[in-house]
Amino acid sequence: MNYLSVENFTKSFGDRIIFEDLNFGIDQGQKVAIVAKNGNGKSTLLKCLLGIDQPDDGRVVFRNGIRIGYLDQTEELDPSLTIIQEVFNHDLPKLKVVKEYNQALKDNDEDKMASLFEQLSELDAWDTEVKVQQILSKLKFDNVDLPISVLSGGQKKRVALAKVLIAEPDFLILDEPTNHLDLDMIEWLEDYLGTSKSTMLMVTHDRYFLEVVCDSILELEDKTIYTYKGNFSYYLEKKAEREEQLATTVGKARSKMRTELEWMRRQPKARGTKQKARIDSFHDLKKVAKTDISKDELEIGTKMERLGSKILEIHKIGKAYGDKQIINDFSYNFKRKERLGIVGNNGAGKSTFLNLIQGIEELDKGKIVVGETVKFGYYSQENIQVDENKKVIDVIREIAEYIPLEKGREMSAAQFLEKFLFSRDMHYNYVYKLSGGEKRRLKLMTILMSNPNFLILDEPTNDLDIFVLNVLEDYLRSFQGCLVVVSHDRYFMDKMVDHLFVFDGSGEIKDIIGNYNAYRKHQKEIKEEAKEEKRQEVKAEKKAEALEKEAEDKRKLEESKTEKRKLSFKEKSEFEHLDEEIMSLEEEKEKLTAVLSSGIEDSEKLNEASKRLGEVMQIIEDKSARWMELAAFI
Repeated sequence: MNYLSVENFTKSFGDRIIFEDLNFGIDQGQKVAIVAKNGNGKSTLLKCLLGIDQPDDGRVVFRNGIRIGYLDQTEELDPSLTIIQEVFNHDLPKLKVVKEYNQALKDNDEDKMASLFEQLSELDAWDTEVKVQQILSKLKFDNVDLPISVLSGGQKKRVALAKVLIAEPDFLILDEPTNHLDLDMIEWLEDYLGTSKSTMLMVTHDRYFLEVVCDSILELEDKTIYTYKGNFSYYLEKKAEREEQLATTVGKARSKMRTELEWMRRQPKARGTKQKARIDSFHDLKKVAKTDISKDELEIGTKMERLGSKILEIHKIGKAYGDKQIINDFSYNFKRKERLGIVGNNGAGKSTFLNLIQGIEELDKGKIVVGETVKFGYYSQENIQVDENKKVIDVIREIAEYIPLEKGREMSAAQFLEKFLFSRDMHYNYVYKLSGGEKRRLKLMTILMSNPNFLILDEPTNDLDIFVLNVLEDYLRSFQGCLVVVSHDRYFMDKMVDHLFVFDGSGEIKDIIGNYNAYRKHQKEIKEEAKEEKRQEVKAEKKAEALEKEAEDKRKLEESKTEKRKLSFKEKSEFEHLDEEIMSLEEEKEKLTAVLSSGIEDSEKLNEASKRLGEVMQIIEDKSARWMELAAFI
C-alpha cells in the first residue's frame, strides 16, 4: 500500500538548483533513509514534502487518513508548559484520556479516576500509559514537571522526540533523531524504531542506525534521487557498482566525443546539410562526456609539530561542583599516537575533563603537566565562533594563507577548502548562507589547519554527513599525534579509538582497552551477571520465605493440637467436603493446563486461562493446608 508518492519534484534557491524532477514512493511499513552531502537538500526535501516549504514544481501525495509525525532539527516547544504537558500536547483521544487520568491521580480525585478508568478501558489506552512512562524513562526524564523554558537545547530535542514517538503516527519523518542522545538512548531508539510498525522516512548520519533500522536508502546526488532497496551495507556496495558503471560510460563517451567533435568541425556552417539525428546525438554525448566523476578526497599530509617524550601527565587530580564529584583521584600518562575515546552519560564530566587537561578550568586537587612541545587543537560546537558575515575563504585565510605540508610542500587556503569538499563556487559565499553541516565542517577546518599535535574532538560528527565523516576518518587514521574523541557516533568511535575512558558519573574513570563495541559487549556481560546474581538472590529469598512459612504452619498446627482435641459439627462437615472440592479443583487445573498448551492463537482466551490457573492453584494450596489442619484431629 503506497503511503507517499512524489512526482517531478523540483526546488531551487535563486540560480542554485537543489533537486530537479525527483520521482519516488514509499510503501506502508518501509523504513527509508535519505543520505546526501551537507547542503544537497536533505532537510529542504523533508520540509517540501510536509508543506513547510514549497517546491518550484511537482506534487506530493500522502495516503488519505494517515497520521504524520515530524521531528525537526529545530524543535518548536511551548516554553510555558512542563515536560509532561508538552509530550501530551496532542489531540489524540487516547493521549487526552491518559493525560486527564494522570492529573486526577495527582489530585487524588477518586470520582474522576473512576470515570476515566472506564474510558481508558474502552479506548484500550492502558498500553499507551505504559508506553509513555517507558519512553520518558528511556530518554532520562526523571522530573517531568520541569518547565520547557529551563531546559537545555539537548533536553528540548529529547522532549520533541518523546512527543513524536508517544503520538504513534502512521508515518514518522525524522530529521537527525540521534542528535543530543547519549549512547544508551541511541541504542534504545534503534531497537524501538526497528520493531515499530510505523512507516518511516529519516535523515541521519548514524551509520549503525542506517544499517540496523533502514530497509531502503534514497541517495540525493547530482540533483536527483537514486534508490537502493537494502540497508547501509547494501547501499555502499550498489553505489560503488553504479559509480563504476558511470565511469565506464563516461569514459566511452569521452573517447567517442573526440571523433564526433572532429566530424562536427568538418561540416559546413549551413546546418541544413548536416544529419540532424547525428547532431542531436552529438549534444547528448557531450552532456554525458562532461559528467564529473572525480572524487574529492581528504588526503592532507600536514607537517605536524614534533611531540617530545613528555606529552601529558595527570597526577591524582580531583574536581567537584558543590556536592557533585566529577573526577576523583585520577592519574594517567599520555603516550605518542594515543587514540582515546571518552564515553559517559550527559553530565558525567567528559567536557570538564577536556577543559581541565587544557587548563581552561582549574583543578581542586592534583596536578597536570603538559609537555613543552604539545600544541592542542580543540574542537567543539561551543568553543569555536565564526563570523557569519565573512566569506568562507576569508575565514580560512585569517588563520593562514598557506598550510605547510610534508617534504617542504604547501597548500593554499583555496586548495584546503576543496579538499574539505567546498567546491570553488562556494569559496566566496558568506558563512550565513551555509547549511548547519557546512558551518560545522568549516569550524572543524579552522582547528585542523592550525596543525595541532594533540587533537581533541568533542562531538565532531554532529550534523556532518556520512561522506564528510568518511574523509575525516581517513584523515584521522593518518594523524600522527595524540587523538582524544568524545562522540555518540558508535561507528566513528569503533574506527578511531583503541581504548576508552568511561565516566560513571560518581567521579570514577575506568580505562577500558578496545573500541566502543568491545566496551558495550563488556557492559552487557556485566549486566547479565548482575541480573543472574539478582535472580539467585530472589530465588534464595523465596526459598527462605517458604521454609519460614512451613515452620510457622507446623508451629500453628502443633499449637492447635494442644489446644483442641475434638472437631465441631461444622468443622466435621467442612472436612468431609474438602476432599471433593480439592478433587474438583484438580480437574479444573488439568483442563486449564491443557488449554495453555494447546497452541491456540486466541490471546484473550489464553490470558483468561492463565489468570484462572493461578487462582485455582492458590485455592488448592489453601484448602489442602486446611484439610491437613483438620485431619490432625480426626
